[in-house]
Amino acid sequence: MSTTPETHFAQPGWFTRNVFNRLVAALTKLGVSVLGSRVLEVRGRSSGQWRSTPVNLLAFEGQRYLLAPRGHTQWVRNLRASGEGRLRVGRRLEPFTATEVLDEAEKAPIMRAYLKRWAMEVGVFFEGVGADAPESELRAIAPKHPVFRISSGA
Repeated sequence: MSTTPETHFAQPGWFTRNVFNRLVAALTKLGVSVLGSRVLEVRGRSSGQWRSTPVNLLAFEGQRYLLAPRGHTQWVRNLRASGEGRLRVGRRLEPFTATEVLDEAEKAPIMRAYLKRWAMEVGVFFEGVGADAPESELRAIAPKHPVFRISSGA
């Protein structure tokens, strides 16, 4: 089954789901941010229950962004529906509002900065496109990787 850019999703493997994500989430909940990691909490679009997942928070050109390296995940769909969430490090809980960045030209430099910082962790999800790729290649894969600009206070 092929996917379109709007449905692209890279399913995490067993190790990522059961070891890596849990370890990063546990450390972050204890107050240890691993290279900018946070625990993202967003209400489920059907259940209304808080859902959490570890994410990398990118600070870039005076703004903060969440980028979905795996594509159109459940947290992406929930954040689109609610427009707000919370970021957690230790006991610190920061409510935020989110605005999706839809323009590929605007997303390309954000994706480049994200890849420069976390390519070792997430580079495999970008189809061989790295931080040093031409802007045209970043724009070509941009629809597969949602980006949200976040602002404090929900």
